[in-house]
Amino acid sequence: MTLPENDYQILKLLPSFYAQYPNPPYVELMKKESRRYTCLLFQSHYDYFICIPFRSNVNHPYAYHFRKSARSRHSHSALDYTKIVILNNTLHLDKVPGYVDKDEYLETLRNIERIKEEALEYVETYVNQSNGQSIIHPKEFTRRYSKSSLQYFHNELGIYNNHHV
Repeated sequence: MTLPENDYQILKLLPSFYAQYPNPPYVELMKKESRRYTCLLFQSHYDYFICIPFRSNVNHPYAYHFRKSARSRHSHSALDYTKIVILNNTLHLDKVPGYVDKDEYLETLRNIERIKEEALEYVETYVNQSNGQSIIHPKEFTRRYSKSSLQYFHNELGIYNNHHV
C-alpha cells in the first residue's frame, strides 16, 4: 500500500505486529490483550509509514490533545506521539478502516496537517539526536523520549549510532 502524499488512513495494527514485537521486551509499545489500538497512519517523505495511536488518556505534552470531543471533556484523549510505530510496509496493518470517536475524527480532519507536522518533528528530533546531532538538551531528550516506542525502530529510521545516551 502506498498513500498519496497528503493522504492518511485510520487503521489498526494486526496481531502479527504484536507477535513480532512482544511485551516483553517491547514494553513501550501500545498493547492491551482485549483490543488493538486504532492509529492514524500516514506516509512520510522518508518512505516509511508513521502510525500514531489514538489514546483515551494522555498526560504529557508530546501529543495532539483533542479539545472538542465529548470524550476529551472527561479524559485527556489524544494522538500520542510517544507511542508512534514506524513501518516500512503495510503488512501488519488491517485493511478494514479503524473506528474512532466521530468528534475526534472530525477534529483530526481539521488539524491533519498540524498533526502530521508535529509527529514528523517529534520523529526527526529523535533521529537527529540519536545520530549525534545535538538538537535539544540531553535532559529534555530524556524527558521527551525515555518512554518512546521509537527506540524499537532504529533500522526503519536509519539510526545506526546511539549518541544520545
